[in-house]
Amino acid sequence: MRAVWLKEFGGPEALVAAETPDPVAGPGQALVEVEFANITFVETQLRAGTGPFTVELPMIPGNGVGGVVTSVGTEADRRLIGRRVVSGTGGSGGYAERAVVDAGGLFEVPDGMELDTAVALLADGRTAMSMAEAVELRAGERVLVEAAAGGVGTLLVQLARAAGARVVAAAGGARKVGLARGLGADVAVDYREPDWTERVREAVGGVDVVFDGVGGTISGSAFGLLDRGGRMISFGLASGEWANVSEEAAADRGVTLVRPVTTPEKMRSLTERALAEAAAGRLRPVIGQRFPLDRAADAHRAIQSRATVGKTLLEVR
Repeated sequence: MRAVWLKEFGGPEALVAAETPDPVAGPGQALVEVEFANITFVETQLRAGTGPFTVELPMIPGNGVGGVVTSVGTEADRRLIGRRVVSGTGGSGGYAERAVVDAGGLFEVPDGMELDTAVALLADGRTAMSMAEAVELRAGERVLVEAAAGGVGTLLVQLARAAGARVVAAAGGARKVGLARGLGADVAVDYREPDWTERVREAVGGVDVVFDGVGGTISGSAFGLLDRGGRMISFGLASGEWANVSEEAAADRGVTLVRPVTTPEKMRSLTERALAEAAAGRLRPVIGQRFPLDRAADAHRAIQSRATVGKTLLEVR
């Protein structure tokens, strides 16, 4: 099979496609014929050796796949053969034509749902659901979504709208601002402009909730927009660093820094809910760009250059 290997940390060129022996499903595992692989921003950091956790090399990157189960390692799981599924891989092995995953961790794709849609929701859907649930969104609140044109951000804009909130989208560049506005944001601003916080204040005054997907100085500016009683929650670090907001500073402002519940059971439930919402037509992931498997390096380049919108997928076959 073809697979993309990372043998040393470095730039996107460190991702090299090569012929690789097929994996074999062991006890409790399933072999998936991969059609789409999920790419996340964190994977670009892990490739560079700067991620939030360490990995051992050599490895096949990729933590999310979608495809058809072709074999299983345990007789009791034979019912899964032929099913369309999405699944995490446990942290590696996703950038490949075939991947072995935990049979108990599979999610069957709802009837009528395209497989690429399900893969786009695998990581981002549960993350967005977790963030929205943790802050307890309420109708009429003013909600600021940073990185609003990204995979998670586009879903948060939709979830906040569905909750009856007034949505302020912050994104980098005119194209991304336009996308967020098209998804239903009431106000959309370019956070690369020095007066972006002033524009938010002119439009809505302060805000009640901040979904922080950027970190760094942007998150600090967004924190300054929160009124007393507001809540802030972080889901990403597009700037390369997490939000630098202390519990003490939040307490002084009467703001709560919210932490989501992330148990395996909770994450599974949230993934199932995201898939169900999409199947019902109430949630739509934005798939902004697709790359063939052998061009995984180009996909990483695009993500790092901030040229992408929504979700980036590898099309494996």
